Amino acid sequence: MVQEIQAKTLLSRVKKPEDWFGVTYNMNIYRGCQHGCIYCDSRSLCYGIEDFSRVQVKINAPDLLRKELSGKRRKAVVGTGAMSDPYIPAEKDYRFTRQALEILARMGFPVHINTKSDLILRDLDMLKEINKTFVSVAFTITTCDDALAARLEPGAPPPSARLEAMGILTEAGIYTGVLMMPVLPFIEDNRNNISDIVNKAVKSGASFIIPWLGMSLRDRQREYYYAKLDVLFPGLKQKYEQYYGEKYNCMSREAGDLYRHFQVLCRDNGIVSDMKNVKKYEPLKESVQLSLFD
Repeated sequence: MVQEIQAKTLLSRVKKPEDWFGVTYNMNIYRGCQHGCIYCDSRSLCYGIEDFSRVQVKINAPDLLRKELSGKRRKAVVGTGAMSDPYIPAEKDYRFTRQALEILARMGFPVHINTKSDLILRDLDMLKEINKTFVSVAFTITTCDDALAARLEPGAPPPSARLEAMGILTEAGIYTGVLMMPVLPFIEDNRNNISDIVNKAVKSGASFIIPWLGMSLRDRQREYYYAKLDVLFPGLKQKYEQYYGEKYNCMSREAGDLYRHFQVLCRDNGIVSDMKNVKKYEPLKESVQLSLFD
């Protein structure tokens, strides 16, 4: 079910753009998500979304975006996908992400997109247009096993489709890569999985892979995840309770070994593996100089 709402604002300022692909403004056209990922942190109470499976679409998003961008004195990266995937199934009908990209392209703003969907290929023409300024795309991939992914991310396109989409974007000159996060303890935290992701990402033309070898767990998110573990992986919840208790950051017990293994694979394949070295939007020197007088 999708509920249409009128939003008061669309863009939110990011305190440290360098921490996440240079994103200065976050844009979430949808609240909630249809991908149904069992581990999603956005179910946490702090985000104020009562039922994350119930999608709300901001039907005035295009108008808000035009208005808010018009008030920006200089161009900076607009990011989407931090809270809700911009390419959930509802986007096929609403096309608000598409409209937003058209506006961003027209106004010359750089863009970063996080997604789990190959629906992004529909908008390849707009991505090429935005890339005259700058665009980057990161696909979340926590496993390359389509069968396992169907249990963990039941409403999302399979990893194989994401990898194929990544290859197409790369061939089109779009800077793309992988968010290898979360890596679920006792399910995905093994060398074979890490190797599989890196090797297939390399074949698909990834320029970067950003890892987080663990997951977050808190309040409502933990309750939902544990309930799903009881159904999908009986007995595994007890392991989590034993090893992590009430911790928020639940790193894999094998994180050290896995990170070293991951770093070797990335180095051997020329893959960027940390946010510091990810390619980001760099405004023209003239624009920087002009901004000093704003």
